[in-house]
Amino acid sequence: MKRLNERKTDEIRKTNIIKDFIRTAPGSALIEVGDTRVITTATFLDKVPAWMEGSGKGWLSAEYAMLPGSTPTRKNRDTKFVDSRSIEIQRLIGRSLRAVVDLSLIGNRAVMIDCDVIQADGGTRTASITGAFVSLCLAMEKLMQKGELKIPPIKDYIAAVSVGYINGEPILDLCYQEDYAADVDMNVVMLGSGDFVEIQGTGENDSFSKDQLGCMLSYAEKGIKELFEIQKSVLGELSCIKK
Repeated sequence: MKRLNERKTDEIRKTNIIKDFIRTAPGSALIEVGDTRVITTATFLDKVPAWMEGSGKGWLSAEYAMLPGSTPTRKNRDTKFVDSRSIEIQRLIGRSLRAVVDLSLIGNRAVMIDCDVIQADGGTRTASITGAFVSLCLAMEKLMQKGELKIPPIKDYIAAVSVGYINGEPILDLCYQEDYAADVDMNVVMLGSGDFVEIQGTGENDSFSKDQLGCMLSYAEKGIKELFEIQKSVLGELSCIKK
């Protein structure tokens, strides 16, 4: 299959992460995945949700939004209510990042992850997770350097990528046009250990077999391992990540 930008079927889009993109946030990054661009930040609140008070653990949650100019047709701001798609995505981001944080080590504080899509060309949720991990690590590193955390709270790396089938062929890291044409679409979130945190697979226009599922997971694993290397090159050696 001939893809846009002459990519191979198992090739991720060109991915770039710029750390410390927002000066005022403890942790921030701009992630560019092809033509998709997302600003991610990590900030702290000096309290946990009411239902967690007294638990001795911290918390992490996420918010996600697509800015009005991020799509060809202006997207309305989520000023009165958050649409169901955004709610689903921000819950995915929160679940994913909680999987790599030892919440018992961060004290009576909440970590707030914000993901704002400034340009969308497919894979915004997976890009958000991959970029938000960088922001999270940078924020945690500041607490380690201040001596507010004594033990590294980040348990592992985490990244995500999309994969699917178009006209019977597996395709890694779908842009918008490919996502729109896909018969099967899947988002995969994986840890550095190789364990999966979440697999969201949908037969958009066709069902898929167990063999096709295995192929998509293999493609996703290949792509995510490449994303780990990009994250590591951006972060370098940090004391907040367990060795």
